[in-house]
Amino acid sequence: MIIAETERLRIRNWQDPDRDLFFEINSDAEVMTFFPFRRDRAAADALFDRNRDAIADTGYGFFALALKETDEPIGFCGLAVADLVPILPAGTIEIGWRLARRHWSKGYVTEAASALLAFGFETRGLAEIVSFAVADNDRSIAVMERIGLARDIEGDFEHPRVPDTHPHLKRHVLYRLKRPQ
Repeated sequence: MIIAETERLRIRNWQDPDRDLFFEINSDAEVMTFFPFRRDRAAADALFDRNRDAIADTGYGFFALALKETDEPIGFCGLAVADLVPILPAGTIEIGWRLARRHWSKGYVTEAASALLAFGFETRGLAEIVSFAVADNDRSIAVMERIGLARDIEGDFEHPRVPDTHPHLKRHVLYRLKRPQ
């Protein structure tokens, strides 16, 4: 299932040959700097299956990003249910991403996220899309700003699923974008 294509990227559901890349991005210490844990192979495979199935069932999830020329997976970008009630209302859709390090600083996330914002608003008819990140995650915050999301300072929050053993990862900033009129 192809969700969208950009000049350089194919945004699609996950395929079994993508499992190694999915494990790589979920276990790499630098990629996961702003997350309280890394996934071992079994945990990555289980998340891979849940994500692939959710995309197939609902059309929402963190989609595989693949280079258009070769279909080589490089990471993910997607629209997913945020699942942060009561911080965000039920049904809130977030945009998020993660790339293998060797693909950083090439504009892939900005390219994919821009396409997915258009998909979310134009095809899915969403009224708003949000994104959030650890307050010190300058790279993700820069992407949020490049794709047109605006900071909602009043919406910043302590992430309830970040364990107290990682207090430096609890504070999250919230960004929002409403459907263009």
